[in-house]
Amino acid sequence: MTTASPARAAEPAGDAPIRTAILGYGVAGRFFHGAFLQADPDYDVAIIATGDPGRAEQARAEHPGVRIIADPAGVADHAEDLDLVIVCTPPGTHAELARTALQAGLDVVVDKPFTPTSAEGEALIAEAARRGRCLSVYQNRRYDADFLTLQGLLTEGALGTVHTLESRFEWWKPDGARGWKGRAGADAGGGILFDLGTHLIDQAVQLLGPVTEVLADVRSVRGGPDDTAHLVLTHGSGATSRLSMSSLSALEGARFHVSGDRAAWRSAGKDPQEEMLRTGRRPGTAGFGQETEAERGELSSGTGTIRTPAGTGDYGRYYRELAHALRSGGPPPVDPADAVAVLRVIEAAHASRRTSIP
Repeated sequence: MTTASPARAAEPAGDAPIRTAILGYGVAGRFFHGAFLQADPDYDVAIIATGDPGRAEQARAEHPGVRIIADPAGVADHAEDLDLVIVCTPPGTHAELARTALQAGLDVVVDKPFTPTSAEGEALIAEAARRGRCLSVYQNRRYDADFLTLQGLLTEGALGTVHTLESRFEWWKPDGARGWKGRAGADAGGGILFDLGTHLIDQAVQLLGPVTEVLADVRSVRGGPDDTAHLVLTHGSGATSRLSMSSLSALEGARFHVSGDRAAWRSAGKDPQEEMLRTGRRPGTAGFGQETEAERGELSSGTGTIRTPAGTGDYGRYYRELAHALRSGGPPPVDPADAVAVLRVIEAAHASRRTSIP
């Protein structure tokens, strides 16, 4: 990160809170961003953009003293009172809103998916470089409890050389998604491949390295945006990732099943943080983010199975690392170029075609 643009107010000095705007206050804005920012003394949530009266009321209750604006594009009018803008509106608006904030001299975090196209993502990266601003993408699933456990096992070499990673995000929503998620097509960043695939692909790349080949089956079972997808990714390391995502699975498969030439590891269930947030638990409370006994993974070398220790997820770590980056001028916790690489995989998957056999 380089020197701030002339339109930008000075960086927060010392321990002064980072003055932050949250654009959008749905599930992402309220739980995945707002809850962690509210618990972190490095941040002051100064502005929340939402045109929904009910969400505005929630925002005022959860962030006392916050200023509510109805139009997220209006954040540029408050640039002198801000340091950071978090874009968590529908994906089709991400590029425009992020560009608006960057041009106002503000640092920017964009929720996943970064943008609907890799070209838009690359343009934002170039804009941030021209403006000397920090740009990052919120890949919170890098801080899932099970992912952190698996990452540790690979670092230790517990599995040996990994040849196959199977990873799933599945849930049961037979009536379809609500709101914009039920309407937005792939051109606007909609569908399950942009929603869940963004996480799965990013995790696979973080574990096994860049992708060199994509095989894909992307379908819409109900009609509308795609709701089921299966990807087979070949990594430059020679390993293969098999990624499955579905909103029509009443019985979930293993969350991870990873095989190496020395051992294998599998886990069930999902990181507990989202469910805890939805049921009123807040970051910083005792046991927040910690896996239950049933969620512990299993490690086997073929002659027996042991349970790995319960992990603890920590989405708040992203914002702690971001605060350090903003104050030190260091790299952000998630490089936006990583998000562009994920988008290229998604674009390749959407471009794949089936061949009919006569």
